[in-house]
Amino acid sequence: MIKENQRLLNQLHVFSDGLLVFFSMMVAYWIRFYVFTGIEGIPFSYYIRLAAVAVALCLLSYAMAGLYSSYRSIRFHREAARFLCANTLDTICLMAGLFVFRLEHMSRWTLVFFFLVSSFLLLSKRAAMRLVLRHYRRMGYNQKHVVLVGRGPMAEKYLRKIRRDKNLGFRVDGYVAEEDGWKDLPFLGTYSQLEQVLDTYTPDEVVVAIAAQDEGKMPKIIAACEKTGTKASVIPFYAAYIPSNPQVDNIDGLPMINLRRIPLDNIGNAFMKRTFDIVGALVLIVLTSPLMLVAAVGVKLSSPGPIIFKQLRVGKDKKEFYMYKFRSMRVNAREQTGWSTNEDPRKTAFGSFIRKCSIDELPQFFNVLKGDMSLVGPRPEVPHYVEQFKEEIPRYMVKHQVRPGITGWAQVNGLRGDTSIQDRIEHDLYYIENWNILFDVKILLMTVFKTVNQEKLNV
Repeated sequence: MIKENQRLLNQLHVFSDGLLVFFSMMVAYWIRFYVFTGIEGIPFSYYIRLAAVAVALCLLSYAMAGLYSSYRSIRFHREAARFLCANTLDTICLMAGLFVFRLEHMSRWTLVFFFLVSSFLLLSKRAAMRLVLRHYRRMGYNQKHVVLVGRGPMAEKYLRKIRRDKNLGFRVDGYVAEEDGWKDLPFLGTYSQLEQVLDTYTPDEVVVAIAAQDEGKMPKIIAACEKTGTKASVIPFYAAYIPSNPQVDNIDGLPMINLRRIPLDNIGNAFMKRTFDIVGALVLIVLTSPLMLVAAVGVKLSSPGPIIFKQLRVGKDKKEFYMYKFRSMRVNAREQTGWSTNEDPRKTAFGSFIRKCSIDELPQFFNVLKGDMSLVGPRPEVPHYVEQFKEEIPRYMVKHQVRPGITGWAQVNGLRGDTSIQDRIEHDLYYIENWNILFDVKILLMTVFKTVNQEKLNV
């Protein structure tokens, strides 16, 4: 049933997109010549034809961008990013078409308004569809029926995640394993009975999450899925060591998963982020220079010792560097290795104030200019704790593939100071594996708003 529903939903999706694209061109025409007065130059019928071309071009590009595939497990911001990229390219192609076919009397501003109107309308429609489907899935409709094959750690983790997020709309009918014994799900049969199970239950999808010791059964499991025409997805038993967006290379037809390729390995992405850091750091140094001057005077008057506290940290490629901060503690013997807490007795009264407002972090803008740090990234740790955590926390050292940051995804989610290292690493890895420049902007804005709100609470 879900396949028929998905097909109908896709047809409505495509049809409504086509209508909205056509309508957007008409609205753009009205804005250009009736809101902003101007000479039309050519008959209105030309814009009707342009709208028809835009519909065909946009629907093709949206399909190529994967915007009509099931987006149960795709977050809205990712869908929106795909859409905006496709819509931008479509608008550029339309403008290029006007130049190639020498339609110089057709208004370019109409296409600019078309981009703005179509982006707003189609993204609003997609957001509304998600809200409606989320509502119905919570009521038990539009569910995707799944048979889970295996009962290893990854199978348990999969079940926890889909039960935690009802918006996904997945319903596990039961599981197949070598023997019964899992109370969370109905037992449907053994591996050898999988074909009969699939014929009986006709699920929309099979999720294979077998344990390492059952790996030899994979060929028969895949064969049963293919024989019954059931879509199969595999969660390997080593999934804990794979990035959320793994890169798959091809060696003469042999797929090979690259465990450590991340967006910032791309030289263009790395250049964009470094440029953003340099420009951002220079602007922020100028804007915060009066505040840094006041902080410097306050630190000097609060207790004897240097104004700037330099602490050895581990950065990109495991290289050590000195991170700068305004000193917030009295000079002590544990300053290079001691763990800082919210109620640390070593802090001065002025130091407590600048730490609550994050003013002590401002000298790190100079670390950014030097290239030791980035505006956004995982927070750097002292060598003493790096040696400890790399033995205790899986994939801990992956964070050293990028420059550490002044703020990060973990910090804006409340994971700073004396909080769970495991949770911090999970957030850091998510950031590293899903980086884009808009993600950096989002984290910086969240940092500013959280700092302002914290100051209000302190007042």
